[in-house]
Amino acid sequence: MYKDKILQILMNFKQDALSTDETLEALKKLLYEDLGFAKIDHHREMRKGFPEVIFCQGKTPQQVKEIALHMHKNGSNVLGTRSSKHHFEAVKEAIEEADYYEEARIIFIRNTVVNKAKGIIGVVAAGTSDLNVAEEAAVTAELLGNTVKRFYDVGVAGVHRLIDKLDEIRQCSVLIAIAGMEGALPTVLGGLVSSPIIAVPTSVGYGANFHGLSALLAMLNSCACGVSVVNIDNGFGAAYTASLINRIGES
Repeated sequence: MYKDKILQILMNFKQDALSTDETLEALKKLLYEDLGFAKIDHHREMRKGFPEVIFCQGKTPQQVKEIALHMHKNGSNVLGTRSSKHHFEAVKEAIEEADYYEEARIIFIRNTVVNKAKGIIGVVAAGTSDLNVAEEAAVTAELLGNTVKRFYDVGVAGVHRLIDKLDEIRQCSVLIAIAGMEGALPTVLGGLVSSPIIAVPTSVGYGANFHGLSALLAMLNSCACGVSVVNIDNGFGAAYTASLINRIGES
């Protein structure tokens, strides 16, 4: 899609539909577009295979709307994470096609179809309290073109619930393991499966959980092989990495 945009700009120039200055300006905006409060990296899709993602938290609804609108006009898929309803309402006002995944807190606007990856990403969450982070991971992975299987409320406090789903979990190419409290789930999984595991500590827990720090340190000190760790509550980061792993070997 990105290469097609370049070819179209050059074709318009060749046909005298664009002046030299207009052509240079159009090509310049393919690299990045300066909105004053934000610089949109339009070139990222060509480098990474997926456009820049909007982190909505800390941005005003108007700022998110402007960024989304310019990305949409550029023909990119638009993904906004950590979005409030106020962010979504502002975007929806400008772009009717915008969808909102409330539990995942994600805004999405589809302009192009993402090629489907062959493997399966499994999202394994310890408890119901972890579902916001789990859905951020699951929805992100789906929007990046992956098949996702969800395994929720299978924490180690009732490990039989996890064992019951083990045959299905072992069919997944990559696993995202999400847990708060003591953060033991990824380590238990790491001793049972051969798939790479991306561990996500959540801020769920009582006082000594330190808003996810205890789970983070437990996961970083895991004795199980094949466990990597992202930051606290970072379902999006885990899903992005899982998607890259899931596409290894695909042309």
